[in-house]
Amino acid sequence: MRLVMGAPIEQGGGAATEPLLVLAAGELHAVLAPSAGGSIAAFSRRWRDGRRRRELHWLRPATASDLADRNPLGMASFPLLPFCNRIRDGRARFEGREIRCPPNHPGEDSPHPLHGIGWLRPWTVEAAGPREAQIRLQVEAGSAWPWRFSAHQRFTLDEHGLSVEIAVRNEDDAAMPLGIGHHPYFPHHPGTRLATATQAVWLTDGEVMPTQLARAEPVEALIRGIELGRLDLDNNFTGWSRRALIEWPADVHGPARSLALEAEPPLDHFVLYCPRGQEHFCAEPVSQCTDWLNLAPRFGPDALGGARLAPGDSLVARFTLQPDWA
Repeated sequence: MRLVMGAPIEQGGGAATEPLLVLAAGELHAVLAPSAGGSIAAFSRRWRDGRRRRELHWLRPATASDLADRNPLGMASFPLLPFCNRIRDGRARFEGREIRCPPNHPGEDSPHPLHGIGWLRPWTVEAAGPREAQIRLQVEAGSAWPWRFSAHQRFTLDEHGLSVEIAVRNEDDAAMPLGIGHHPYFPHHPGTRLATATQAVWLTDGEVMPTQLARAEPVEALIRGIELGRLDLDNNFTGWSRRALIEWPADVHGPARSLALEAEPPLDHFVLYCPRGQEHFCAEPVSQCTDWLNLAPRFGPDALGGARLAPGDSLVARFTLQPDWA
Protein backbone atom coordinates (compact mmCIF):
# COMPACT_ATOMS: atom_id res chain seq x y z
CA MET A 1 0.00 0.00 0.00
CA ARG A 2 1.17 3.51 -0.79
CA LEU A 3 -0.34 6.55 0.90
CA VAL A 4 -0.09 9.39 -1.60
CA MET A 5 -1.12 13.02 -1.27
CA GLY A 6 -2.80 14.66 -4.20
CA ALA A 7 -2.14 11.89 -6.72
CA PRO A 8 -4.28 12.54 -9.84
CA ILE A 9 -6.04 9.50 -11.25
CA GLU A 10 -6.31 11.00 -14.71
CA GLN A 11 -5.74 14.36 -16.32
CA GLY A 12 -8.22 17.05 -15.28
CA GLY A 13 -8.55 20.47 -13.75
CA GLY A 14 -7.56 21.07 -10.17
CA ALA A 15 -5.30 19.02 -7.92
CA ALA A 16 -6.26 16.45 -5.33
CA THR A 17 -5.12 17.33 -1.81
CA GLU A 18 -6.60 14.43 0.17
CA PRO A 19 -4.63 11.26 0.97
CA LEU A 20 -5.34 8.25 -1.24
CA LEU A 21 -4.66 4.59 -0.55
CA VAL A 22 -3.05 2.70 -3.42
CA LEU A 23 -3.19 -1.11 -3.52
CA ALA A 24 -1.27 -3.18 -6.06
CA ALA A 25 -1.17 -6.88 -6.99
CA GLY A 26 0.52 -7.93 -10.21
CA GLU A 27 -0.89 -5.81 -13.02
CA LEU A 28 -3.97 -4.77 -11.02
CA HIS A 29 -4.15 -1.53 -9.06
CA ALA A 30 -6.86 -0.01 -6.88
CA VAL A 31 -7.00 3.52 -5.52
CA LEU A 32 -9.19 4.32 -2.51
CA ALA A 33 -10.41 7.76 -1.45
CA PRO A 34 -11.60 7.43 2.18
CA SER A 35 -12.36 11.13 2.56
CA ALA A 36 -14.61 11.10 -0.54
CA GLY A 37 -17.39 9.07 1.03
CA GLY A 38 -15.30 5.94 1.52
CA SER A 39 -15.07 5.53 -2.25
CA ILE A 40 -13.03 3.55 -4.71
CA ALA A 41 -11.34 6.15 -6.92
CA ALA A 42 -9.95 3.77 -9.57
CA PHE A 43 -9.49 0.10 -10.41
CA SER A 44 -7.22 -0.62 -13.35
CA ARG A 45 -4.73 -2.87 -15.09
CA ARG A 46 -1.26 -1.44 -15.76
CA TRP A 47 1.12 -3.26 -18.11
CA ARG A 48 3.88 -2.87 -20.67
CA ASP A 49 3.04 -3.10 -24.36
CA GLY A 50 6.46 -3.22 -25.97
CA ARG A 51 8.14 -0.04 -24.79
CA ARG A 52 4.87 1.62 -23.82
CA ARG A 53 3.29 1.67 -20.38
CA ARG A 54 -0.47 1.23 -20.68
CA GLU A 55 -3.41 1.46 -18.29
CA LEU A 56 -6.91 0.08 -18.75
CA HIS A 57 -9.68 1.08 -16.37
CA TRP A 58 -12.23 -1.50 -15.19
CA LEU A 59 -14.18 1.25 -13.43
CA ARG A 60 -14.62 4.87 -14.49
CA PRO A 61 -11.68 6.65 -12.83
CA ALA A 62 -12.05 9.76 -10.71
CA THR A 63 -10.57 12.96 -12.12
CA ALA A 64 -8.16 15.11 -10.16
CA SER A 65 -10.83 17.79 -9.77
CA ASP A 66 -13.37 15.30 -8.37
CA LEU A 67 -10.75 14.08 -5.91
CA ALA A 68 -9.95 17.63 -4.88
CA ASP A 69 -13.66 18.32 -4.38
CA ARG A 70 -14.13 14.96 -2.59
CA ASN A 71 -17.07 14.39 -4.93
CA PRO A 72 -18.41 10.83 -4.54
CA LEU A 73 -20.46 11.15 -7.73
CA GLY A 74 -17.18 11.46 -9.60
CA MET A 75 -15.63 8.36 -8.03
CA ALA A 76 -15.35 4.87 -9.49
CA SER A 77 -17.67 3.40 -6.83
CA PHE A 78 -19.07 4.46 -3.47
CA PRO A 79 -20.84 2.66 -0.59
CA LEU A 80 -24.60 2.62 -0.11
CA LEU A 81 -25.75 2.61 3.53
CA PRO A 82 -27.89 2.56 5.61
CA PHE A 83 -30.20 2.47 2.59
CA CYS A 84 -29.80 2.06 -1.17
CA ASN A 85 -31.45 4.10 -3.88
CA ARG A 86 -34.30 6.46 -2.98
CA ILE A 87 -36.80 6.95 -0.16
CA ARG A 88 -39.95 8.69 -1.36
CA ASP A 89 -39.87 12.30 -0.14
CA GLY A 90 -37.33 11.21 2.46
CA ARG A 91 -40.15 10.07 4.73
CA ALA A 92 -40.63 6.64 6.27
CA ARG A 93 -41.51 5.04 9.60
CA PHE A 94 -39.99 1.99 11.27
CA GLU A 95 -41.08 0.54 14.62
CA GLY A 96 -42.12 3.87 16.07
CA ARG A 97 -39.30 6.06 14.74
CA GLU A 98 -39.68 8.59 11.96
CA ILE A 99 -37.15 9.05 9.16
CA ARG A 100 -36.95 12.62 7.86
CA CYS A 101 -34.13 12.57 5.35
CA PRO A 102 -33.67 15.81 3.35
CA PRO A 103 -32.85 15.85 -0.38
CA ASN A 104 -29.15 15.06 -0.77
CA HIS A 105 -28.31 14.94 -4.49
CA PRO A 106 -26.08 17.94 -5.30
CA GLY A 107 -26.88 17.87 -9.01
CA GLU A 108 -30.54 16.88 -9.04
CA ASP A 109 -33.67 18.77 -8.00
CA SER A 110 -35.54 15.84 -6.45
CA PRO A 111 -37.43 15.48 -3.16
CA HIS A 112 -36.33 11.85 -2.89
CA PRO A 113 -32.98 11.45 -1.09
CA LEU A 114 -30.86 8.59 -2.31
CA HIS A 115 -27.87 6.37 -1.54
CA GLY A 116 -28.03 6.81 2.25
CA ILE A 117 -25.50 8.64 4.42
CA GLY A 118 -22.13 6.93 4.05
CA TRP A 119 -21.29 8.32 0.60
CA LEU A 120 -21.53 11.92 1.85
CA ARG A 121 -19.16 11.64 4.84
CA PRO A 122 -15.42 11.14 5.19
CA TRP A 123 -14.26 7.73 6.40
CA THR A 124 -11.31 7.00 8.68
CA VAL A 125 -8.45 4.68 7.74
CA GLU A 126 -8.16 1.90 10.33
CA ALA A 127 -5.55 -0.31 8.68
CA ALA A 128 -3.70 -0.54 5.39
CA GLY A 129 -1.18 -2.81 3.75
CA PRO A 130 0.20 -3.43 0.24
CA ARG A 131 -2.93 -5.31 -0.85
CA GLU A 132 -5.55 -4.63 1.81
CA ALA A 133 -7.13 -1.66 3.59
CA GLN A 134 -9.94 -1.15 6.09
CA ILE A 135 -11.82 2.10 6.65
CA ARG A 136 -14.46 3.04 9.21
CA LEU A 137 -17.42 5.39 9.63
CA GLN A 138 -19.29 6.37 12.80
CA VAL A 139 -22.74 7.95 12.47
CA GLU A 140 -24.72 9.50 15.32
CA ALA A 141 -28.52 9.39 15.37
CA GLY A 142 -30.29 12.37 13.81
CA SER A 143 -33.51 13.31 12.07
CA ALA A 144 -32.26 11.97 8.71
CA TRP A 145 -31.52 8.57 10.29
CA PRO A 146 -32.67 8.23 13.93
CA TRP A 147 -30.33 5.35 14.83
CA ARG A 148 -26.67 5.35 15.81
CA PHE A 149 -24.53 2.96 13.77
CA SER A 150 -20.98 2.22 12.64
CA ALA A 151 -19.75 0.87 9.33
CA HIS A 152 -16.59 -0.75 7.99
CA GLN A 153 -15.30 -1.43 4.51
CA ARG A 154 -12.47 -3.86 3.81
CA PHE A 155 -10.81 -3.85 0.38
CA THR A 156 -8.61 -6.77 -0.66
CA LEU A 157 -6.72 -6.89 -3.96
CA ASP A 158 -4.96 -9.89 -5.52
CA GLU A 159 -3.89 -10.83 -9.05
CA HIS A 160 -7.42 -12.05 -9.80
CA GLY A 161 -9.47 -9.06 -8.71
CA LEU A 162 -10.79 -6.73 -6.04
CA SER A 163 -12.90 -7.91 -3.10
CA VAL A 164 -15.04 -5.49 -1.08
CA GLU A 165 -16.64 -6.25 2.28
CA ILE A 166 -19.16 -3.89 3.86
CA ALA A 167 -20.30 -4.28 7.46
CA VAL A 168 -22.79 -2.20 9.44
CA ARG A 169 -23.34 -2.51 13.21
CA ASN A 170 -26.36 -1.13 15.02
CA GLU A 171 -24.96 0.93 17.91
CA ASP A 172 -28.40 2.12 19.01
CA ASP A 173 -30.78 0.85 21.71
CA ALA A 174 -33.56 0.05 19.22
CA ALA A 175 -33.78 -2.11 16.11
CA MET A 176 -33.11 -0.27 12.86
CA PRO A 177 -33.86 -1.00 9.20
CA LEU A 178 -30.87 -1.48 6.95
CA GLY A 179 -29.95 -1.68 3.31
CA ILE A 180 -26.38 -1.90 2.02
CA GLY A 181 -24.61 -2.09 -1.33
CA HIS A 182 -22.14 -0.37 -3.63
CA HIS A 183 -22.46 1.93 -6.64
CA PRO A 184 -19.80 1.08 -9.28
CA TYR A 185 -19.51 3.07 -12.51
CA PHE A 186 -18.27 1.00 -15.46
CA PRO A 187 -16.94 2.36 -18.78
CA HIS A 188 -19.54 2.18 -21.54
CA HIS A 189 -17.53 1.90 -24.75
CA PRO A 190 -19.15 0.96 -28.08
CA GLY A 191 -19.97 -2.73 -28.12
CA THR A 192 -20.09 -3.19 -24.33
CA ARG A 193 -22.31 -6.14 -23.36
CA LEU A 194 -23.91 -7.19 -20.08
CA ALA A 195 -25.45 -10.52 -19.06
CA THR A 196 -27.09 -11.29 -15.73
CA ALA A 197 -30.06 -13.30 -14.47
CA THR A 198 -32.89 -11.84 -12.43
CA GLN A 199 -36.53 -12.82 -11.87
CA ALA A 200 -38.36 -9.49 -12.18
CA VAL A 201 -37.88 -5.76 -12.68
CA TRP A 202 -39.48 -2.86 -10.84
CA LEU A 203 -41.28 -0.58 -13.31
CA THR A 204 -41.15 3.07 -12.29
CA ASP A 205 -42.95 6.39 -12.52
CA GLY A 206 -41.51 9.61 -13.95
CA GLU A 207 -39.49 10.17 -10.78
CA VAL A 208 -37.79 6.75 -10.98
CA MET A 209 -39.84 5.47 -8.04
CA PRO A 210 -41.04 1.83 -8.22
CA THR A 211 -44.71 1.19 -8.91
CA GLN A 212 -45.05 -2.36 -10.22
CA LEU A 213 -43.03 -5.58 -10.25
CA ALA A 214 -43.04 -7.46 -13.58
CA ARG A 215 -41.14 -9.98 -15.65
CA ALA A 216 -40.71 -7.47 -18.46
CA GLU A 217 -38.44 -7.49 -21.52
CA PRO A 218 -35.33 -6.13 -19.74
CA VAL A 219 -35.27 -9.30 -17.61
CA GLU A 220 -35.22 -11.56 -20.67
CA ALA A 221 -32.76 -9.36 -22.54
CA LEU A 222 -30.25 -9.40 -19.70
CA ILE A 223 -30.52 -13.17 -19.30
CA ARG A 224 -29.64 -13.57 -22.99
CA GLY A 225 -26.98 -10.87 -22.78
CA ILE A 226 -27.38 -7.55 -24.55
CA GLU A 227 -25.32 -4.74 -26.02
CA LEU A 228 -25.85 -1.87 -23.61
CA GLY A 229 -26.20 0.73 -26.35
CA ARG A 230 -29.70 -0.69 -26.93
CA LEU A 231 -30.85 0.08 -23.38
CA ASP A 232 -32.01 3.19 -21.54
CA LEU A 233 -32.71 2.03 -17.98
CA ASP A 234 -32.67 3.11 -14.34
CA ASN A 235 -34.36 0.14 -12.66
CA ASN A 236 -34.20 -2.25 -9.71
CA PHE A 237 -34.28 -6.01 -10.31
CA THR A 238 -35.27 -8.75 -7.84
CA GLY A 239 -34.27 -12.39 -7.62
CA TRP A 240 -30.76 -11.61 -8.76
CA SER A 241 -28.38 -14.52 -9.38
CA ARG A 242 -25.65 -12.41 -7.71
CA ARG A 243 -23.47 -12.60 -10.81
CA ALA A 244 -23.12 -10.25 -13.79
CA LEU A 245 -20.70 -10.52 -16.71
CA ILE A 246 -19.54 -7.40 -18.54
CA GLU A 247 -17.70 -7.77 -21.87
CA TRP A 248 -15.82 -5.13 -23.86
CA PRO A 249 -14.53 -5.71 -27.41
CA ALA A 250 -10.93 -5.01 -28.40
CA ASP A 251 -10.59 -1.26 -28.97
CA VAL A 252 -8.23 1.65 -28.45
CA HIS A 253 -8.45 1.11 -24.68
CA GLY A 254 -7.12 -2.44 -24.73
CA PRO A 255 -7.63 -6.04 -25.87
CA ALA A 256 -10.94 -7.90 -25.70
CA ARG A 257 -11.74 -8.22 -22.01
CA SER A 258 -14.41 -8.98 -19.46
CA LEU A 259 -15.24 -8.50 -15.81
CA ALA A 260 -17.37 -10.69 -13.54
CA LEU A 261 -19.24 -9.01 -10.70
CA GLU A 262 -20.06 -11.63 -8.08
CA ALA A 263 -21.84 -11.03 -4.77
CA GLU A 264 -22.96 -12.90 -1.68
CA PRO A 265 -26.20 -12.64 0.31
CA PRO A 266 -27.76 -10.31 1.33
CA LEU A 267 -26.90 -8.62 -1.97
CA ASP A 268 -29.86 -10.29 -3.67
CA HIS A 269 -31.03 -7.25 -5.63
CA PHE A 270 -29.52 -5.54 -8.65
CA VAL A 271 -29.74 -2.01 -10.01
CA LEU A 272 -28.93 -1.15 -13.62
CA TYR A 273 -28.44 2.51 -14.47
CA CYS A 274 -27.71 2.68 -18.18
CA PRO A 275 -28.58 6.10 -19.61
CA ARG A 276 -28.50 6.21 -23.38
CA GLY A 277 -25.58 8.14 -24.83
CA GLN A 278 -23.47 8.23 -21.67
CA GLU A 279 -19.90 6.99 -21.36
CA HIS A 280 -20.59 4.99 -18.22
CA PHE A 281 -23.22 2.72 -16.70
CA CYS A 282 -23.84 1.41 -13.19
CA ALA A 283 -24.43 -2.23 -12.25
CA GLU A 284 -25.07 -2.16 -8.50
CA PRO A 285 -25.18 -5.05 -6.01
CA VAL A 286 -27.68 -4.03 -3.31
CA SER A 287 -29.69 -5.61 -0.51
CA GLN A 288 -33.01 -3.79 -1.00
CA CYS A 289 -35.05 -2.05 -3.65
CA THR A 290 -35.89 1.62 -3.88
CA ASP A 291 -38.32 2.89 -1.18
CA TRP A 292 -38.59 -0.55 0.43
CA LEU A 293 -39.80 0.79 3.77
CA ASN A 294 -42.81 2.54 2.25
CA LEU A 295 -43.63 -0.35 -0.07
CA ALA A 296 -43.59 -2.93 2.75
CA PRO A 297 -47.36 -2.87 3.41
CA ARG A 298 -48.04 -3.95 -0.19
CA PHE A 299 -45.12 -6.23 -1.07
CA GLY A 300 -43.24 -9.01 0.68
CA PRO A 301 -39.57 -9.33 1.61
CA ASP A 302 -38.62 -11.28 -1.52
CA ALA A 303 -39.65 -8.33 -3.67
CA LEU A 304 -38.23 -5.66 -1.38
CA GLY A 305 -35.23 -7.02 0.51
CA GLY A 306 -33.85 -5.02 3.42
CA ALA A 307 -33.03 -6.14 6.93
CA ARG A 308 -34.03 -5.52 10.53
CA LEU A 309 -30.90 -5.09 12.63
CA ALA A 310 -31.27 -5.58 16.38
CA PRO A 311 -29.17 -3.48 18.80
CA GLY A 312 -25.58 -4.71 18.79
CA ASP A 313 -26.05 -6.85 15.67
CA SER A 314 -24.10 -6.48 12.42
CA LEU A 315 -24.85 -7.17 8.77
CA VAL A 316 -22.00 -8.05 6.41
CA ALA A 317 -22.05 -8.05 2.60
CA ARG A 318 -19.32 -8.97 0.13
CA PHE A 319 -18.78 -8.67 -3.61
CA THR A 320 -15.85 -9.10 -5.99
CA LEU A 321 -14.77 -7.58 -9.28
CA GLN A 322 -12.86 -10.19 -11.28
CA PRO A 323 -11.38 -8.95 -14.59
CA ASP A 324 -10.10 -11.13 -17.42
CA TRP A 325 -8.27 -10.24 -20.62
CA ALA A 326 -6.70 -11.98 -23.59
